Amino acid sequence: MKKNNLITPEGTHDLLFEECLARQAVENKLTSAFRTRGYNEVMTSCLEYYDVFDPDASGISPEEMYKMTDRRGRLIVMRPDSTLPIARLVATRLQNHQLPIRLFYNQPVYRSNPGLAGRLDENAQAGIELMGASGIRADLEVLTTAVEALSSCCPDFRLELGHAGFFREFARQLPISEEEREDIRCAIETKNYAALDTILDSLPQTMAVSGMRQLPRLFGGEEVFQQAKEVCPTKAALETLSYLHQVYHAVQDLGLGSHVIVDLGLVQRNDYYTDLIFTAYTEGYGDSILFGGRYDNLLARFHCPMPAIGFGIDVEALTRIALSKGHYNAPPAAQVLVYGENGYSIKALAHARALTHQGLRCETSVAETREEAEAYARSLGICRLDVVGARISEVLL
Repeated sequence: MKKNNLITPEGTHDLLFEECLARQAVENKLTSAFRTRGYNEVMTSCLEYYDVFDPDASGISPEEMYKMTDRRGRLIVMRPDSTLPIARLVATRLQNHQLPIRLFYNQPVYRSNPGLAGRLDENAQAGIELMGASGIRADLEVLTTAVEALSSCCPDFRLELGHAGFFREFARQLPISEEEREDIRCAIETKNYAALDTILDSLPQTMAVSGMRQLPRLFGGEEVFQQAKEVCPTKAALETLSYLHQVYHAVQDLGLGSHVIVDLGLVQRNDYYTDLIFTAYTEGYGDSILFGGRYDNLLARFHCPMPAIGFGIDVEALTRIALSKGHYNAPPAAQVLVYGENGYSIKALAHARALTHQGLRCETSVAETREEAEAYARSLGICRLDVVGARISEVLL
């Protein structure tokens, strides 16, 4: 049987040198943005019980989860999402904490993606969760934090605003099954007009059908709201549109208008989103680099009902973008190589430690001879060799 001991599993990869530097830099910038906004870091277990991600509530299909069993035969999964475990954590360990609760995370998630999807199965993510706060003030706090966090890593991005209730209200007016509803959602998400028309043509041509047909075309600026108003089938849809309009104006007043557009065809994949939703894209990268929204009903699943809103950022994507722009190169070589002659190894180590305390990047040589140490230093571009014996001599190479 062929052994797979020289490759990583599909959907995973190793990081080398400048890739590690870029990843750490992105994570540090995001962490700084979150901390300065008053958010505190939490880490959840990589392994969670399957019940935490019940597909009926999470919108994550069983096929996407990496599953295994514990020693008692209970089904567990590798964390495919961070919001649900944090909701569990808040409901158990922070249920008596002063509200609102501001949390952030920086940890990988694991999803089994189709082989040709171009996405990693192990994906580094960072994000925030604001729990126990509702209303426009909380929504704007999270939106501005998202803009500030992305601006620190990737200034050229576009944030799209939508509302989960908009699609939901249109779908409620249609005589369709859950399967047909999901087909319509997928067609709108991918802006597949042909597939959408095929489904809607088979339905009675009501105002709701006409409006649903227009959803993927309703994106842009201020003009979108008037266009959408003309196709709203119910009072609830109009109220949803009015709230989104209010948020959009507030974002403009905050000076963030250059980054933000409205997209009423923004339909959530995760079923736990209830109201405002948003996503971000950047030029030259096909997938979204951020996705978030309000999920006011989620914590009730964990017997701790409270409003909540948050977002997740694709750290892996921001790392690739930074590398593609040449922002990070391979780490520089050491400034000094310390070689200890026979009998002076301890003295050489002490000398190297003294150099590092001075702020120099320093390696100690494990070569048997001075000639080998010099050859090693030249091969790596190390320009200084300190030879430690009865006395210490400095050689410039």
